[in-house]
Amino acid sequence: MDTIVPWPDGAILSADNLTRSVATPSGIKAIIDSFSFTFDSRGMYTIVGPSGSGKTSLLRLFNRLDEKSSGQLLFHDQPVEQYPVTKLRKKIALVFQVPYLFPGTVNSNLAYCCLEETKPDETFSYRFLNLVGLETELADRDVETLSVGQKQRVALARALVLEPEILLLDEPTSALDPGAARTIEDLIIALNRKLGLTIIMVTHNFRQALDLDGISLVMVDGEMIETGPSRELMSHPRHEITRKFIAGELR
Repeated sequence: MDTIVPWPDGAILSADNLTRSVATPSGIKAIIDSFSFTFDSRGMYTIVGPSGSGKTSLLRLFNRLDEKSSGQLLFHDQPVEQYPVTKLRKKIALVFQVPYLFPGTVNSNLAYCCLEETKPDETFSYRFLNLVGLETELADRDVETLSVGQKQRVALARALVLEPEILLLDEPTSALDPGAARTIEDLIIALNRKLGLTIIMVTHNFRQALDLDGISLVMVDGEMIETGPSRELMSHPRHEITRKFIAGELR
């Protein structure tokens, strides 16, 4: 595997030979095959690759929505299994491709994820709505009246209530029009730079990885085949599959 070392910073999440296998009619199949990588604190990362390459499956291993079959995954140098799952998922929060919101108001969705020691007050929702660029008057709106773009930003705000260190994003703009998608991309960049959140985002769009301007990991058939700064991979891909993917020959 060709690797370009990311910018130096403290390691926050580290995988060593991480594998997830599932039973299929034809036998056992590795959907994640010997993945090894270290994510640094405050880094911006995109996991890119064709459909069915294992991108989302990898993301789900990071906060134990799915369990690994073998290998090691460390969060702050401790195996993830040593953390209570609920605590781990507060520190490594996942926002799904489709913004799943609970029935009710925006305010009730945000308050649902409130930390035990935090007591929501009248400014609670306003603070998090401001973080994601939404008008504070939306706090009392029923979530069913929101646009898809607004719902996605509420989902992001709800994840931020947990005060995570890592934000996992599973193709958060795939259901949005280009203008709303760009708004979410700008928001992701701001969360990374202003809050110091480590961002790990799945996308099938290499142009989006380029816009986020971080480190890209190219996945194909469950394997990471290449990694490095997104702009460098775009201009000088080392692997033939990466070249085909950037050229639009793989989907």
